Amino acid sequence: MGSKNKLKRFKENESFSNVVQPNRDELVTEKFPLKGAWNKSFFKNNNPLVLELGCGKGEYSVSLAQQFPNKNFVGIDIKGARFWRGAKTAVETHLNNVAFLRTQIELTEFAFGNNEVDEMWITFPDPQIKYKRTKHRMTNMEFLERYKKILKPGGIVNLKTDSEFMHGYTLGLLHGLGYEILYANHDVYNNHGSPEEVTSIQTFYESQYLKHNKPITYIKFKLK
Repeated sequence: MGSKNKLKRFKENESFSNVVQPNRDELVTEKFPLKGAWNKSFFKNNNPLVLELGCGKGEYSVSLAQQFPNKNFVGIDIKGARFWRGAKTAVETHLNNVAFLRTQIELTEFAFGNNEVDEMWITFPDPQIKYKRTKHRMTNMEFLERYKKILKPGGIVNLKTDSEFMHGYTLGLLHGLGYEILYANHDVYNNHGSPEEVTSIQTFYESQYLKHNKPITYIKFKLK
């Protein structure tokens, strides 16, 4: 994408009522007004709050919002020019139960209050296979502790990935920590018991993986 196009998207994001772009200082100094108040101040209802971490183009967040009108969704990504597509689609279709937050995943715990979130989706994250990249792996122990702070007791995390490595790594970690695994499958499209929200929504890249017969894996678990 050219820099001119990026700038155009950044500018358009600023005009979208469903895009929130706090700066780092605002978050880490506890000055972000929506922390602990997303439902009250932004969505203006008491519906369950669901996050998508690393939402990319926002396809999954938008599709989930369409499928579950009685839930509130926030897609989170640092790349605003990417989620511009999802934000624009939501605006154009008057989809009011989805928002987009531009920030780093590492700062998510500063953007939401303790026990504010009901559920999380992690969709096709970079598996960070090299050992020196382990600290950026979105299901490592440090990230799971961050998620626990903002998830309600019994809150659910969904991991959908094309990476067998990420799937196996996460399963092993969850077993080791004694967390409750609600569902796990390493090929959801060839399993009749897969949850509908896992198989009925596909991102662009996911459809490309499936064209090349690459299995899509999924884990649903609780961080007790």
